[in-house]
Amino acid sequence: MNIRLHKNATTTPARRAYIQSSPLSVAMLAAELGVTEDTIRRWKDRDSVEDRSHTAHRLQTTLTPAQEAVVVALRRTLWLPLDDLLVVTREFLNEATSRSGLSRLLRRHGLSRLPVEGEPAVPPKTFKTYEPGYLHMDVKYLPQMADETTRRYLFVAIDRATRWVYIAIKPNKTAASARAFLSALHKACPIKITRLLTDNGKEFTDRLFGSRDRQPTGAHEFDQLCTALGIEHRLTQPRTPQTNGMVERFNGRIAEVLATRRYHSAKDLESTLLRYVWIYNHHLPQKALSHHCPMEAMKQWYAKKPELFLKKPRNHPGPDT
Repeated sequence: MNIRLHKNATTTPARRAYIQSSPLSVAMLAAELGVTEDTIRRWKDRDSVEDRSHTAHRLQTTLTPAQEAVVVALRRTLWLPLDDLLVVTREFLNEATSRSGLSRLLRRHGLSRLPVEGEPAVPPKTFKTYEPGYLHMDVKYLPQMADETTRRYLFVAIDRATRWVYIAIKPNKTAASARAFLSALHKACPIKITRLLTDNGKEFTDRLFGSRDRQPTGAHEFDQLCTALGIEHRLTQPRTPQTNGMVERFNGRIAEVLATRRYHSAKDLESTLLRYVWIYNHHLPQKALSHHCPMEAMKQWYAKKPELFLKKPRNHPGPDT
């Protein structure tokens, strides 16, 4: 019989069975087994030798049973995300509901990760596994500082396999700026860049935005530089930013950095972003990289397949040294 004992249990199943069958008094059994009389009484009155659940008989919940039933029904029928369900619950059922309490309620009913009834569970879509050399590129607006007359633009590139990031701030997002960024990226990146994914911005392509039928001519100066460097330039489908989601997610990180403090000048902003990218590349572990930072992942790839690299990846000193 496979029985899991509570970590503080003072008796075994065999002793519990002995207590239940013994004709001795409670005091005599307690003295014989070296336990309290309350323990003897507890097992004398039971017909089982297994530990019972230690969950309270009455849970201290904010929602009433009727309200819990409504929440469960909403989850089963609409499959609302936890945060959306919390908003609905606070608005229409009980404004004192906490997010953690609502999460526990869903777990009790087996609905924390339950798919829609009647449909098979669909695993989340992930990026296809690629070797280093497939980079995503995008442009992000930067807030205008007090000492600036116009806003600037942040060019971002991230490698799909290693999550290594390279950035540069440009005064505009013209094709010339995109070309200059790609040239600098090619010199700085230890990886041999083979493919590059961008959106349909005019700084990257002459494809007519909004048309899936229009194909780039290849005469755009950014395309010409990609061809000269031996890089295959790929474009996302119009109105599908999720295709370039990896760099979009990093842009979200940048937005969080921008919101954490007040910047006094354009130079202050630029130095903060450069330092963050250095910390990201050299010190921030990524779950997708088995909790290694991008530079460690790059070194691991270099040890396995050095032919994918133009030069040996090395740690670089921080921008403030």
